[in-house]
Amino acid sequence: MILKKIIVALDCDNLKYAINVVKALKQDAFAFKIGYEFFFTFGLEGYRIIQKENIRIFLDLKLHDIPNTVKKGISAISKLNPYFTTIHLSGGDDMQIAANKSKQKTKILGVSILTSLNSEQTQKFYFNKNIESIVSSFANYALNNKLDGIVCSPKEIKTIKTITLNKLIIITPGIRPLSYKEVNDDQERTMTPKEAIDAGANYLVIGRPITQSNNPLEELKSINLSLE
Repeated sequence: MILKKIIVALDCDNLKYAINVVKALKQDAFAFKIGYEFFFTFGLEGYRIIQKENIRIFLDLKLHDIPNTVKKGISAISKLNPYFTTIHLSGGDDMQIAANKSKQKTKILGVSILTSLNSEQTQKFYFNKNIESIVSSFANYALNNKLDGIVCSPKEIKTIKTITLNKLIIITPGIRPLSYKEVNDDQERTMTPKEAIDAGANYLVIGRPITQSNNPLEELKSINLSLE
C-alpha cells in the first residue's frame, strides 16, 4: 500500500504541464499545492481546471492582514473548497481566530518561519530571538487559537511535536531528496523526506525535486518507497 505523505507543489507558469503532472501523479500523491505563481498566473479558471481532476488542493496564499480582511479572505477561499489553506501566524491572535471562525471545511494552517530564512536572517527580523524559541511560541498560539495545523521547516518538527502532542497537523516544506542537486537553492533549513517523516511530519511539500525531474512519477514513487 502506498504511503501518501507527499503534497506536490505546482509552482509553474505552464498550465498544460501542471495538468499533465497532476494526471500523472494523482494516484501517488496526497495533494497538490497551488501557490502564488500558479494562482496569480491562471487565477480561478486554472484552479478549477486542476480541481476537476478530483484531487485534494492545498491553496497556499499565506494571508496576512487585519483580522476582518483575513476573515473575508478565508470566507472567499472556503467557497473554492481547498483541503488546506494558509495564514501567517505572525498576524496575531485576533487574525488567527477570525480566520478559523470563517472557514468551512477547509483546514487552516499557520505558517511559522519561512524555510528560506537562516538563523542570521531570523535573528535580524525577529529581534534577536532564536528560531526554536519563535517556533515554539507560534506552535502554542496555533494550538490555543484552534488552528488545524502548522507549516514549519523540518528542523523544527520535533519541537512542535513535543508542544502540540499530535493536536496539530505538521506540514513541512524544505524537503530535499538525496538525489536532488540545485545551484542557488533558496531553501536553508532542509531534510530528506525520510528524515522529516521520522521526525514527526504528517505531510511533506515537495516541488522542484519532483516536477523538474526527468520523470516526475518515477521520482515521486522513489520518495514514497523511501518512506516505507
